[in-house]
Amino acid sequence: MPDSVIRFLLVDDVRENMVALEALLRRDGLEVHMAHSAAEALEMMLLKDYQLAFVDVQMPEINGYELAELMRGAERTREIPIIFVTAENASEARRFRGYEAGGVDYIFKPIDPVILTSKAEVFYRLARQAKALERQRDELHSIARDRDLAIASLHAHANNSPLALVVCDADLVVRNWYDSAARLFGVSEAAALGRPLGATGCFDAATLAMLAGWTAASDDLARHTAHMKSTGPEGEIYCDIFGSVLVDPALGRPSLTLQILDVTERHRAEEVRSLLVGELNHRIKNTLANVQAIMRQTIRSSVDLQEFNRKFSGRLHALARAHSILSDVTWSSASLDQLIDDQIAAGTLAGDSLDRLGPPVSLSPENTLRLALVLHELGTNAAKYGALSVSGGRVKISWKPEGGDLVLTWREQGGPEVTPPARQGFGSTLIATGVGDSRATVEWRAEGALWRIRIDHGFELLAGVAEALPAEAGAEPSAAEPLSGCRILVVEDEPLVAMDIRLSLEDAGAHVVREARTVADALAAVGQGDFDVALLDANLMGEPVDRIAAALREGAKPFCFVSGYGRAHLPADFPEVPMLIKPVNPDDIIKVVRTFCMPPAA
Repeated sequence: MPDSVIRFLLVDDVRENMVALEALLRRDGLEVHMAHSAAEALEMMLLKDYQLAFVDVQMPEINGYELAELMRGAERTREIPIIFVTAENASEARRFRGYEAGGVDYIFKPIDPVILTSKAEVFYRLARQAKALERQRDELHSIARDRDLAIASLHAHANNSPLALVVCDADLVVRNWYDSAARLFGVSEAAALGRPLGATGCFDAATLAMLAGWTAASDDLARHTAHMKSTGPEGEIYCDIFGSVLVDPALGRPSLTLQILDVTERHRAEEVRSLLVGELNHRIKNTLANVQAIMRQTIRSSVDLQEFNRKFSGRLHALARAHSILSDVTWSSASLDQLIDDQIAAGTLAGDSLDRLGPPVSLSPENTLRLALVLHELGTNAAKYGALSVSGGRVKISWKPEGGDLVLTWREQGGPEVTPPARQGFGSTLIATGVGDSRATVEWRAEGALWRIRIDHGFELLAGVAEALPAEAGAEPSAAEPLSGCRILVVEDEPLVAMDIRLSLEDAGAHVVREARTVADALAAVGQGDFDVALLDANLMGEPVDRIAAALREGAKPFCFVSGYGRAHLPADFPEVPMLIKPVNPDDIIKVVRTFCMPPAA
């Protein structure tokens, strides 16, 4: 910014004269400096800017005219107006010499205060106007620099953005075709600029008609979204279009800005998902049909119920083990970072607008699926209404362990001002209930939504891999070795499964002292200790059973896991504990219980 102070310089070898002048010139916003000689005046003018100089003509060594000539010879002092102050008679020759030396006016002694203040006021106002013009010039230069920087930033963002950016006028003639659009469609800027949008070959007739409707309805809705199919350098592509209509305030004509997102991978993923869902449905129905066929054929060939139970349980168990092998090919745990990367690759999250922070975390398959839906909903909402809907918006994802849980935070910043929704939609319901037991909270802050999601299980890769207890399908318990007197605790949250296990054990002579269906009930039963062996389900109503297993170990009670999960999903600190896979063959249960209740004699 320019120096805003206005300064006048008084040059006279008589101090009393300058004091009198200074008293007459004194006013707010004006600094009056004094120099007692021409040399001192030149030195002062090299250090500060002056808007007017009152110079006495008669001074020793260097007079006023000579000082004026010296001032005109220097770049810094050349433009300073000079008013000569003299007691000499106002002859034409003297006036000519003063004007020739560079003076702009004369004041004659004795000085008339009115004349002095009037002439000084003219130059004071001129100086203020000059200062104002300098400020305006500097402000305009600053605005121009900011404008050029903003335009350069916009062009850089538009050229490098993953979204193709196209700008058209009201007649859908291309006015800007950025590098991002050239990359997506394979059409150069030179081939598209100044031509109708339809001539690029990237938009079909229905899409062009829709875009024309957007510009025609610019007074009703300024932002639009749609989906289209187009052609890119490598063939068919699918795109989401985001359109913004801007009206020129001077001309009143609208222009259309298109941001086009390539969602081909997402579209293909949806097709694959549809195929997988169909295949899964087919496999489930085939599995049920196989179970039905096994059941019917087993009944047909069985002599009695005991034989049917033995054969059917063995065949069903074999079928379950085969199903587990098939599931292990694709059903495994995934890291949270991998899940976020997959969401970015699918186009749900914008990687260049995303910050994340957290330790490496492995998620169970169930939590992976649930959290993928939650992240998809959060990312979609952010892209439509939140931080990702505008340039410069950001999403911050962070996670950390807290009190035995994993707390994930989704924070949006830099988007449109947020107001709480009038009602809770499906997306919010899905986010709130998608992970954990409805343990998600949201704060609708003005700067962006803040979600906190608490995951209470299934978020770490468990170690301790051990083989399941081998079983021989169809092996009947020996009548000579009944389980008479063996007391059993059954920990199982499925009533029918618990009943089946209990009946199988009672048929073999064992006594089921208690059935526990929750973690709390199981811990209470372990505390009573009135049993010899425990059969422990690996998951009770969504809760892990680590505490139950630890309590059994502390009480020196032998137990066996009974689970539909693989070994990797069991408590990690118990690799030596045997495991039976659901559906369980009753003979396998009896064999496990016998090893604990009736160890072989020495």
